Amino acid sequence: MKKIFSVIALCVLLGMMCLSAVSCGSRNDEIDSALLKGEYNKDLAGTTLKVYNWGEYISDGQEGSLDVNAAFEKLTGIKVVYSTYDDNETMYSDLVSGANYYDIIIPSDYMIERLIREDRLETVDVKKLSNYNLIDDQYKNLYFDPDNAYSVPYNVGMVGLIYNTSMVEGSIDSWEALWDEKYSGNILTFNNPRDAFALAQLILGQDVNTTDHGNWDAAAELLKKQSPVLQARVMDEVFNKMEGSNAALAPYYAGDYLTMKENNPDLAFVYPKEGVNIFCDSVCIPKGCQNYEAAMLYMNFLMEPEVALANAEMICYASPNTAVVSHEDYTYKDNEILYPSKEDMPAVQWFHDMDADTLAYYEALWVEVLNS
Repeated sequence: MKKIFSVIALCVLLGMMCLSAVSCGSRNDEIDSALLKGEYNKDLAGTTLKVYNWGEYISDGQEGSLDVNAAFEKLTGIKVVYSTYDDNETMYSDLVSGANYYDIIIPSDYMIERLIREDRLETVDVKKLSNYNLIDDQYKNLYFDPDNAYSVPYNVGMVGLIYNTSMVEGSIDSWEALWDEKYSGNILTFNNPRDAFALAQLILGQDVNTTDHGNWDAAAELLKKQSPVLQARVMDEVFNKMEGSNAALAPYYAGDYLTMKENNPDLAFVYPKEGVNIFCDSVCIPKGCQNYEAAMLYMNFLMEPEVALANAEMICYASPNTAVVSHEDYTYKDNEILYPSKEDMPAVQWFHDMDADTLAYYEALWVEVLNS
């Protein structure tokens, strides 16, 4: 992410003592201990914590922002080994292959539901997380973890349609724009089956969690009809393409649109009339982790008000942390895209984990779509 903060906001956010450090673009690994709500020590100093997260999904010190992992390392002496993935399915495949182990992962709701069902997550005693009280109650006891036994909310958001006003005629209000032949060669879509199928399902008026094979067949046929007008199927590549005006239309996560717009003011965003996917990404500890206590400490650290605020400013997703939403210096506290009013809230559907038969069926259809 390439968020740019004003010097004043940066000082408030990070407690910077030296403005010259910001102007030089240095990475900040300092956090004022007086602002910390949890207790941290160096009892686990010298150990390693392996974190597996989405790409561009943490405040990492760019443009003088807080380097969350470096700050955690400095505070605890625990070395963070950080790696990223593009989608839930990639993370899942890597996790179940056994080729690597991780102490922290940050999957989405439906994937957490699957991991719980397959007994691939460690339980988390939230009573031992002193900052858990900062999580808004509306993001607790969600369908995928009804007892809050395996996950701690990290970010929430919805999928919408990004379009370049200099390349698109008029305003857009429907997912059908992604099938419009007049934009052939300038249309992007998701490079993962769940998100891509959802676009077709929403157009067709389907439940995105349908188990009816006929519904999946119909959605697949619609996706095949889209293939000739596509420029590419993408995930994080969408940033460069949309910021550089190398494509006209792309579905993507609302928070990422705000980041892209900073670098390309021609971009606009809409929640299409057919409805959208709503999601919650949460912090989990997978079975096979090697440093459980450090993982719990890291979970608590991510909920620290100043850390969560730095992440919310950098990532631009809606925050489940009440200390962020109520913070007077939070840039997006009144943003209508991240926090729409009840009247402006689009129709939403959550993804749920699918039974094995449906999962195998739509994954086979996805191969057909990719080859169409």
